[in-house]
Amino acid sequence: MSMARGIEGAEVYRGAVEAAWIDVNAHMNVAYYVLAFDLGVDALWTRFGITGESIGTTGGSTFAVECHVTYQAELVEGDAFVVTSQVLAYDEKRIHQFQRLYRLRDSRLAATAEWMNLFVDLETRRVTRWPDAVLERIRGFVAGQGETPMPAEAGKRMSVRSPLAAGVHNYGERTA
Repeated sequence: MSMARGIEGAEVYRGAVEAAWIDVNAHMNVAYYVLAFDLGVDALWTRFGITGESIGTTGGSTFAVECHVTYQAELVEGDAFVVTSQVLAYDEKRIHQFQRLYRLRDSRLAATAEWMNLFVDLETRRVTRWPDAVLERIRGFVAGQGETPMPAEAGKRMSVRSPLAAGVHNYGERTA
């Protein structure tokens, strides 16, 4: 599912950086990177059949429970961009997906987002199984990805490599 010019993943959203998204550093503010990724998530859900109409009919929707964003290149006002998605794993109730945001003028990777989403019954507010039709569309999307490697940014943990001081006991040690 790779696109031309080194853009990886399935295209799910295109946009351009709006003037209101620019911060005091004269580049796109971090909140709007997350907005661009969220618009990509919504577009992916539409592919899977999760729409406002289906949510009203089934009473089920998705909740994001974790997101990790990396920022790799600046975007400035007017920059056109594309968001791509790759499903890393899924089961009957959850999906682990990875997105890339590319600056279109040079196909530069500007940011990545890794998400864990759950399918939730909106009446009970509890995790529930995907509807069969949605699960089938997810299965088809994953099959269309072919043999794709795990993105280098996926599953990363942030830390200061050689801290002068740490504000917590056992900083840098992994716990189970």
